[in-house]
Amino acid sequence: MDLRIFTEPQQGATYDTLLSVAKATEDLGFDAFFRSDHYLKMGGVDGLPGPTDAWITLAGLARETSRIRLGTLMTAGTFRLPGVLAIQVAQVDQMSGGRVELGLGAGWFEDEHKAYGIPFPKEKFARLEEQLEIVTGLWETEAGATFSFHGTYYDLTDSPALPKPAQARIPVLIGGHGATRTPRLAARHADEFNMPFASIEDSERQFGRVRAAAAQAGRDADALTYSNALVACVGKDDQEVARRAAAIGREVDELKANGLAGSPAEVVDKIGRYAEIGSRRIYLQILDLHDLDHLELISSQVQSQLT
Repeated sequence: MDLRIFTEPQQGATYDTLLSVAKATEDLGFDAFFRSDHYLKMGGVDGLPGPTDAWITLAGLARETSRIRLGTLMTAGTFRLPGVLAIQVAQVDQMSGGRVELGLGAGWFEDEHKAYGIPFPKEKFARLEEQLEIVTGLWETEAGATFSFHGTYYDLTDSPALPKPAQARIPVLIGGHGATRTPRLAARHADEFNMPFASIEDSERQFGRVRAAAAQAGRDADALTYSNALVACVGKDDQEVARRAAAIGREVDELKANGLAGSPAEVVDKIGRYAEIGSRRIYLQILDLHDLDHLELISSQVQSQLT
């Protein structure tokens, strides 16, 4: 079971804060540092000093880390044209020496689009399908050849399809709760399917849908990695768990029901139950980015038992 650190910088974080978390992620032996792609805070936080851009952040971290994987859960398809996104991600992959992964989603948070003047189209999922075709098509085009795509929403003619990533294939993550279109899209394009903030039962059901869609598409369902994203709140005793829950404005009982919360033993046990239904990777949503002792505890007393 891989453990990855997943951050939500729109809730309030500077680049320097994210760098500290990324370096701790690397030093403590976690597999990867991922971040959300949002421009507006959510809930009762001030969000100061304001948003940071996901791919600018990852470009910086690409040069200041050496081992961990770097990526997004999920890049919003509404924020970037697919040709531009393909260039950005390929460049960051080169800057990192081939450590980038792209989580790509349709985009959903309408208020942030209104706040920053970003169009919020109705047909987001259909656009996402074309975006995936274009981004992966540009990367896969042989050097010296050109790429063209003529769709409903995007039109590319004789693109040189440059630059190329450092990796032969940048892993693509697709995720979500949709019962029909999401599994089909994952079966066609994804290297990894991620189930965000879901119970063991709901995750097992959705993994089954993705596996069925892969089989229907003539693809080995085991070729995909299945993963979960879950909020983390771990403490060495009840008092520490309660303190960490209060720091992020959540209740302990709710966190235990819906995330990975409690003592290291409780969290290891729950991760094991996700493993039993096929999850091979957990993205630990860390909401208090100043509490690096939290990461150290998870590394020494949770991750150590999983490896």
